[in-house]
Amino acid sequence: MKIIVPFPAGGTSDVIPRIVADWLSRKWGQPVVIENRTGAAGNIGAELAYRSAPDGYTLLSAPPPPLVINQNLYPKLAFDPAKFEPIIVMAQVPNALIVNPKNVKASTVPELVEYLQKNPDKVTVATQGNGTTSHLTSELFQLMAKVKLRTIPYRGSSPALQGLLAGDVDLMFDNLGVSLSLVDSGKLRLLAVASPIRLPALSDVPTIAETLPGFEAVAWYAIVAPPKTPRSIVEQINADVNEALRQPELQDQFKKLSAEIFGGSVEKTSKYMLEEVDRWRAVIKAANIEVQ
Repeated sequence: MKIIVPFPAGGTSDVIPRIVADWLSRKWGQPVVIENRTGAAGNIGAELAYRSAPDGYTLLSAPPPPLVINQNLYPKLAFDPAKFEPIIVMAQVPNALIVNPKNVKASTVPELVEYLQKNPDKVTVATQGNGTTSHLTSELFQLMAKVKLRTIPYRGSSPALQGLLAGDVDLMFDNLGVSLSLVDSGKLRLLAVASPIRLPALSDVPTIAETLPGFEAVAWYAIVAPPKTPRSIVEQINADVNEALRQPELQDQFKKLSAEIFGGSVEKTSKYMLEEVDRWRAVIKAANIEVQ
C-alpha cells in the first residue's frame, strides 16, 4: 500500500502521515509506504494519486494546498480536487511567525510591524512554495498589518527552514510541527502563533490576533482516496486511522509536533474540507493573490 505525500520529506506534512502509516502497517500486516512526489504546490503528487486505481492501495495525504487552495489559485489544474474521496483529517497544527534572531531584532509582533511599516520590501519571508499555507498566511499578514515583504518560495517546509536557519531569509510563517525544536534550541525565535487563542503548551507565546484581531491560519493534514474509490474501502480506512489516532503512542508523537488530533467520520471530513475551500478562497480574493 502506498500513501503519496506531495511535499518533501522532513516537514510536518510528511511526518504526520509517516506516524500513522507505521501504525497501519503493523495493524494490516503489510508495508504502508510513504512516497514523496513534490512540486507545483502539491499538484504533481495530487495528480498522481488522482489518476491511480480506486482500489484503496494508493492514497494521498496532503495539507490544504492541493485539496482546497489551489483550485482557487491556479487557472487550470490537471485534476479535480472535488472528486477525491475524503477519508479523514488526521490533525491540525497552527502556523506561527518565526524569525532568524540574527536578521530580525524585533522580539514582538508590534515591534516587527512597526519596523516593516518603516522599511517596506526590505525584509524577506520564506514560504513552503507558492500557494501553500505559509504563503497565504504571509499574504494575509501583509494585508492585515499593511506591510510589504519580499517573498522567497522554497520547495517545502524543510528547505525553507534551512534557508531561515542559514540567514538567507529573515522570517517565515511555518507550522509548529518541525520548527518548535529549532526555537527551543535557540536557533530561531518564535514571535507569535496564528491560532485564535494561545496554546496551552505555549501559554507565554502571544497570538498574532492579539496584534491583528481576527488573524487565524491553521494547517491540517488529510487523507483522501482517488475518485470512485468504493465507499466500503473509504469507511474501513477511516475506521482504522481513527483507531490509530486513539493510540497513546501516536497521541504523544503528535503532541511533540504541536498537532491537535482531528479525526472523526467521513462526513465530518467532507464538511470541513468544503468549509476550508470557502475560507481560503476569501483569503486569496482579499489579498488579490495570483499564481500562474
